Amino acid sequence: MRRHQRITATEVRAPQSERLRRRKRWYFALMGACLALILLAWNVVRLWSSTAAVAMSVVAALLPPIAVIIGNWGEDR
Repeated sequence: MRRHQRITATEVRAPQSERLRRRKRWYFALMGACLALILLAWNVVRLWSSTAAVAMSVVAALLPPIAVIIGNWGEDR
């Protein structure tokens, strides 16, 4: 015989639409940060330090894969 489990309000998952909206916001925030880093690195920072501009570009290059992973973070985790 099955036992009925009691589910409290704190254990209920957020609706699918809310979880999708949260993932989209994170994706667009990370991609916006990537774009801002590239634009700042090669239009402003390179005038003072090319090393800093390259470092900013490396960080910006790492952000798109992270953004895709967060954006596609499925329900099966």
